[in-house]
Amino acid sequence: MPLGAGGHFVRLNGRAYEAIAAAIERRPAEDLYHSALEVRVSGGRYTIEQSPAGPHGGERGVVAVGAVGSRRAGRLRIFRYEIRRWREGEIPDIDEAVESPRRIAAGEAPAMRVLEAAAEVPTPVWGRDELRAGEMWNSNSVIAWILSRAGIDAGRIEPPTGGRAPGWRAGVVVAGRSGEGPARQ
Repeated sequence: MPLGAGGHFVRLNGRAYEAIAAAIERRPAEDLYHSALEVRVSGGRYTIEQSPAGPHGGERGVVAVGAVGSRRAGRLRIFRYEIRRWREGEIPDIDEAVESPRRIAAGEAPAMRVLEAAAEVPTPVWGRDELRAGEMWNSNSVIAWILSRAGIDAGRIEPPTGGRAPGWRAGVVVAGRSGEGPARQ
């Protein structure tokens, strides 16, 4: 989905970030994207997404929580994110998705591996490179990590035409490290 779909604040900050990154890297600015998953198994449908933390996480299938910006700031809910594995959940702003949906894998076994991996995803500070993967950790990192740990080649997945998914490579890199367990807060 386009970064900030449905929210002006995130969209504005994403555009500013991309303008600065493009200027530093001497390239044209591109659209930025946020990744989420819908997983279908015989037991139902699940959505997997990283989003701002809210109250009553159990109602949304929250499996992990992490800090945004800094660990110290993460003491306040407004500076926390949550990772949801939400049975029959909804992905906000799904109607704004681009070149979507994309079938990533088919079959019950890969879908179950994705659901299992979602409960083990690392929770480093959002927007930082604490895991030394070469780029910041964010929602794209989470989805790439989950797919990679589930045995799906996330490195072959490309963002929509003319866009970028910052953080995606970080998820692939961290998931590929052998012997490294999930870094949980």
